[in-house]
Amino acid sequence: MTKRKSLEPLVWLLFSVGGMAAAMLIPVLLFLFGLAFPLGWLPAPDHAYLLSVLRHPVTRLVLFGLCVLALFHWAHRFRYMMYDGLRLEQFSVLIVLTCYGGAVIGSGTAAYLLLRA
Repeated sequence: MTKRKSLEPLVWLLFSVGGMAAAMLIPVLLFLFGLAFPLGWLPAPDHAYLLSVLRHPVTRLVLFGLCVLALFHWAHRFRYMMYDGLRLEQFSVLIVLTCYGGAVIGSGTAAYLLLRA
């Protein structure tokens, strides 16, 4: 009899890569667009320039990857917080569907918004 392969290693991989990507890229983006440009510490790029950068396929791919990885990092962390922190193991199927379903729906929304921009 063959043993079913678990998706657990893939989920942990998405968790760790998502945490690393979010920890390294999101603070830089928040600093630039939340503090440095609005407060005049750095010269703000023109709207037309930012729009041309956003329309580049590599930029869209990087932003999509960042969104997907951050969402799956959140889903895995929230899932285990529900299991270990709140001791809700009896709702495991609902928790898994809600967490990872939310990550998939959020990823689809990110893809739609990035393709539409």
